[in-house]
Formats: sequence, C-alpha cells, structure tokens
Amino acid sequence: MSGILWIIIVGFVAGIIARLLSPGPNNPSGFILTTILGIVGAFLATFIGQAIGHYSPGQGAGFITATIGALVVLFIWNRLVAAGVIPDHGR
Repeated sequence: MSGILWIIIVGFVAGIIARLLSPGPNNPSGFILTTILGIVGAFLATFIGQAIGHYSPGQGAGFITATIGALVVLFIWNRLVAAGVIPDHGR
C-alpha cells in the first residue's frame, strides 16, 4: 500500500516538473490533469523499470524516472491532440 502512495506522490511532483519542462499549446491544463499525467507517468516508469529488472516488485520509480515517464505521457497526449483524437478545449 505504501508503494502505491509513493508512486502517487512522486507522480504528482513529476507531472508538475514535466509540465514545466515541456510547455506548449496542447498541454493538459489544470491541477487534476497535471496530477493524472504525473501519476500515469510514474506508473509507466515503475512498470517498465520492473519489467526490465531495474526495480524490485515492491519498489516504485524515483523522481527522475517518473519525470521521464510523465514526459513520455505528455508527448503522447500532445500527439493525440494534434491528431484530433482528443479535443483541445484550450483554443
């Protein structure tokens, strides 16, 4: 249970850092979407890290890896908005 809580906390911080590192017109806006972006990135980084053997089964991703995961999720988000799959309500 504490592993999931750690992933959520790290994911939140990673989402904020990823938004700061990758500003652009297609970024998801708002506190909730930033938090979800970071959490999904942290889970992605944890899953990939455990799959390749970098993390043990109960261990979560660190700040740097979670931030990289959040940047990957943000990139995917931007491509989906550019393709018109996700509507851009910021325009």
